Parts: sequence; C-alpha cells; structure tokens
Amino acid sequence: MPFRKFFDRSAKPAASAQTDSTAPEPEENDEAFDGDPEAAPEESASIDWRARATHVLPTGASTGSKRAAALYGSDDAIGPTHFSGAVGCRVFDVDGNEYVDCTMALGSVALGYAEPTVTRAVIDAAGNGNIAGLSDYREVELAERLCEIIPSAEMVQFLKTGAEATSAAVRLARTYTGRDLVIGCGYFGWHDWSSAANGVPAATRAAYQTVPFDDIPALEAAVAAAGKQLAAIIIEPVIERMPQPLWVTKARELCDRVGAALVFDETKTGFRLCTAGYQEYSKITPDLATFGKAMANGYSLSAVVGKRALMEAARATWISSTLASESTALAAAGAVLDWHEQADICESLASIGREQCEAMRAAIKASGVEGVSVDGIDQMWMLRFNSPVRERRFLEFAAGHGVLFKRGAYNYPAIAHDEDTIRRIEAAASAAFIELRDEGVS
Repeated sequence: MPFRKFFDRSAKPAASAQTDSTAPEPEENDEAFDGDPEAAPEESASIDWRARATHVLPTGASTGSKRAAALYGSDDAIGPTHFSGAVGCRVFDVDGNEYVDCTMALGSVALGYAEPTVTRAVIDAAGNGNIAGLSDYREVELAERLCEIIPSAEMVQFLKTGAEATSAAVRLARTYTGRDLVIGCGYFGWHDWSSAANGVPAATRAAYQTVPFDDIPALEAAVAAAGKQLAAIIIEPVIERMPQPLWVTKARELCDRVGAALVFDETKTGFRLCTAGYQEYSKITPDLATFGKAMANGYSLSAVVGKRALMEAARATWISSTLASESTALAAAGAVLDWHEQADICESLASIGREQCEAMRAAIKASGVEGVSVDGIDQMWMLRFNSPVRERRFLEFAAGHGVLFKRGAYNYPAIAHDEDTIRRIEAAASAAFIELRDEGVS
C-alpha cells in the first residue's frame, strides 16, 4: 500500500472548504487494477497503434512530449506509445504489459494514478453534472483555499492548461502596465507570445526576449534595453536545478525598479517542490504566478493567481475558457489540497525522489556503464547521457524490463512509488545499463 507509508506521516486535520468539514479518510489502495489491461481496443496485439496514430494525428500524438520520437528519441524506437490503464505508479499498455512509470504523466500526477480519494471526488462531481451555464460553486471554494496557501494569491482565475495560464498572466501584466515587452526564461507552452515556431508573426516574436537561466548580467542587460516598455519578467524558477537566490532576487528588484510585473511559472514546482511552489520555498513573492499539473493530480486545471491590482486587470481585457470551471477538475484539485493539508506531501515527494536518484546512481555504478549521470533536484530528476543513441537504447532496454523513464527532463517521484517499486526501478535500470554497456553503442 504505497499511500499509507507517507500519508500517516505528519498527519493533521484538514480545514476542508466543503459542507462536510471532515477531511476524507485515505482509502485502501493495493494497486489492484479494476479494469482489464488485456482487454485493449480490438483485443489484438497485431494492431499498430503508432502507425494508426500517425495516419490521423499530424504529429502522431496531440501532446508533443508523447510522440514516439519525444518518448524515445526516434520514431521507430522500440517501446510502448499508448496505454489502456494506469493505477498507482503502474501503467498498462494496449497489449496488457505492465510498467512502473517514472514520468508520472509529465509531472501532472504526484499522488498516483487513479488515487482513490481524488477519483471519488471526480466521480461525485461528474455524477451531478460536470458543467452548466452557471459557475460551479467549487470554483469559489478552491480559489479561497489557494488564496490562503499561496503567498502571491489575492485573487485567482482558473483555466485548463499551463500554456493558457502563462498566456493569461502575460495578458494581465501587459494590460496592467500598458506596456508590451516581456522578458522570459523557461518553457511556457506553445502559444504565440513566447514561441519562435513557424507561424508566429515577427511582430509577436519581437515583443518577447529570452534570457539564459540564472544569468544575472544577461537579465540586467535585457531589462536595461527594454527600458520603460517592459511589462513583465516571467521565469520558470527551477530549470533542471535550483537557481542561485540572487538571480530571482534581482528579477524582483528589477521589476520593482521599472514598474514591471514579476511572474513565476509554478506549473511544475507548485504542489511538488512546495505546495505553493518556489515562492514558498524562497520567500520571494511574485506579482503573478501560474499553477497546473500536480495541482489536480492529472485532471485538466490550471490557475493564474496574483496581487489584486494585477488580477483585476482581467476586467479591462478578455480572458475566458468555456471549461475553466468544469467541476471534475475543481473537485480533483480540492481533494489534492485535502491531502496537502493532512500530510507533508512535498517532503514525501522529495524523500521518494532522493531514494530514486540513489537507486539510479547505484545501478549506474554496479553496471560500470559510462557516459550517464543523474542530475536535477529530488522532486524533478533527470538522466543525462553523452549520446542520444545510447539514451534511446537505454530507454528501450528499460521498457523491456518494465520501467518507463523520461527522455531528457524530467522524471517525477509520486507518493505511489513505494519501496518495492523503487527496488524494481533499480533492478530494471541495472539490467538496462548492463545491456547498454555490453552492446557498446557510442
């Protein structure tokens, strides 16, 4: 039972915003998969789901990071690309094969797949109708709870994706300041304002400038060049490693000096590094911040939060999404908050991630393989290879031994990764590293 070990630690009564003031009791979860993983669509192992996907989906997957080339480094890599079920930290592919998952849906799941209390909250919400022409009351309750725990949050607006939330934050900053230029560091989604992809107008690109992570001189130079036209500095505060505190402090000082908004993209760090993200960890408060991913344990919900004056700029512009207040995602986020109020979930994630990193380093050492290392922070760690070909082969070998690792950044611990699964991760990694070593691919 992966949840008991951690949810019994530092437990405390939850201050529930629901009519029933008692927090939900953790339900038993023995990771018994209720569905039938072998009852895959059309029940045929001969179905080429990858080929079918490529025929009807332009890039083979609606989520870019789930394309075969993104998962493994090549379109023709050997490994699963489609799943039929997921529970705890286990994923079942369309042929019924079981894998321990270290990707945890690109970090959007921190408790575990199909976590019972989240699932029950979602089912209850769906059973009462998940959407209407009126706002769901949970939108108000959840916003109030977020304002209580996030330092920068005086008001909240919900959306569905991280890209929507960062776009909304930038729109708010530009509206509030009456300026156009934005300086950024990080990945903020596919929307035009921060993208250099084909199809983005040159004028749009010109209003956004990137700076290197943790580079104070570059940040100072960019702000100086922007002058009085700077609307915002938006940063991912953690990119593969923690920043030097002075870098974020300098961003805060520069924004204050020129009257720009400081925005933290806490989509990955929120509900994982700390419940309120990097701002809780660093004690540096931005003007606006965005949250998503683990906030709803894999259900589609994001939020832009911030100081009242900037958030009220929404009344002078237009930010809206039909399904922003859809009830099942709001209910999921409420259940996640209940867990964070009962136990130190983020500390547990750090502890589990530390064990995973130690297991991976042990596997590397035991195999004698070279050209690979474990980097990142415990809550978001990475495998670094000196060769893309060797990385691809390791991922293929590891999948063959029943464990899915993320290519590039990041692998994410979840509460559902218990001691048994960590041992299984180490064993699969060791076997894969030995195969990689013996294969001798450079």
